[in-house]
Amino acid sequence: MKDSLRDVLLLLTAITLVALTACSNPAAPASEPSAPTEPTAEETLYPTITPEGVEAKAELTPTARPLPPPQEKVLASPEYGMQVFPWWRPEVGSRDMQVVRDAGFTWVKVGFGWREIEGAAKGAFDWTRTDMIVDMANDIGVKLLIRIDHQPEWAGGGFPLNGPPDNMQDLGDFLTALAQRYKGRVNAYQIWNEPNLAREWGGQTPDPAGFAEMLKVAYAAIKSQDDNALVISGGLSPTGTWDAENRPDDWYLETLYIDMDNNSDGYFDLLGLHAPGFKVSPETDPAEVEADPELGGTRAFCFRHIEDMRQIMVQYGDKDKQIAILEFGWTSDPRQDSPYAWHAVSEESKADYLVRAYQYAEENWSPWIGLMNLIYIVDPDWTQDNEQYWWAISDPGYPDFIARPAYNALKEMPK
Repeated sequence: MKDSLRDVLLLLTAITLVALTACSNPAAPASEPSAPTEPTAEETLYPTITPEGVEAKAELTPTARPLPPPQEKVLASPEYGMQVFPWWRPEVGSRDMQVVRDAGFTWVKVGFGWREIEGAAKGAFDWTRTDMIVDMANDIGVKLLIRIDHQPEWAGGGFPLNGPPDNMQDLGDFLTALAQRYKGRVNAYQIWNEPNLAREWGGQTPDPAGFAEMLKVAYAAIKSQDDNALVISGGLSPTGTWDAENRPDDWYLETLYIDMDNNSDGYFDLLGLHAPGFKVSPETDPAEVEADPELGGTRAFCFRHIEDMRQIMVQYGDKDKQIAILEFGWTSDPRQDSPYAWHAVSEESKADYLVRAYQYAEENWSPWIGLMNLIYIVDPDWTQDNEQYWWAISDPGYPDFIARPAYNALKEMPK
């Protein structure tokens, strides 16, 4: 019975982690909420827009403005970030970046879909929204982490799925142009997302060697234009599932190090990981979770699984590099048909656990923990039918900001 329950929980969690890949990506706002359905591949993707006059826009340069201070190579332990969604609603995005700063957090994370910027053709760039977002972050005074993924149709890679381009140098050329344009104004680049899931790798079996190649090309491109910018590897998804669709994050990381010839220099500055708390408090020992099928029955299903991943870094000689937690949080999803229901917590517990997670990291993971970016300031177009809504720390609304208990607790938290 326990083995059967554990298998069910593993399956539900695999569904959970795959669905979460939509969470960083801006989606065009719908005129009316859609009926509740299981997420599809199409629902997770950036809509592709072919802007008029894109060739002319490619020749424009950003308005000259003072540069923020240079990005430090080693981050404070920890640094505090939240994910926001300014792509389609700049007025809401501006407010939300200010809300992040008002809480004493210093970073915002924003998805930059490659297909939204260079979607019409190779070399045809539309910088309209990216200029707006970079200006917004710089003016408000928050550091900017941008997530790079979602290749254009012309780049192949299993489009419309999120996947690696057929020619990795196309990504390198795009990142060269991006880093050149925003030198000194974008603090960090996240290269792809959850590459240990097939859904984020063009529907193909996850391939650490291919991801190593992607990181090497991306790192060289960005550093050629902005040596101070940080390059963070795409966050690995914690899963205990091994099949054609998923690879456990610990196995994936070990294999990635082997494919990097046991040396991550020239591939990333910080290792990116995801750390959802699932059903337990942030202090819970992974051994306790592994021993209890009702908690998931694998060490991956808790916040402190990060410590397992850290040991792999140390084993492969990376003890001097930091980890960036690119997504973490707890869901309060109460829907009975939701794959998240088995590990849902109350909004009050979410608030308590998020504060305790930061405190635990500061007390136990310094100096190797860097940025800790939680999910999310809510996208204004999410409804209760969207799974991401239940991970958020605020409710949709404009112009007023509607905080949930977690936002208020985090604002009051010593930093």
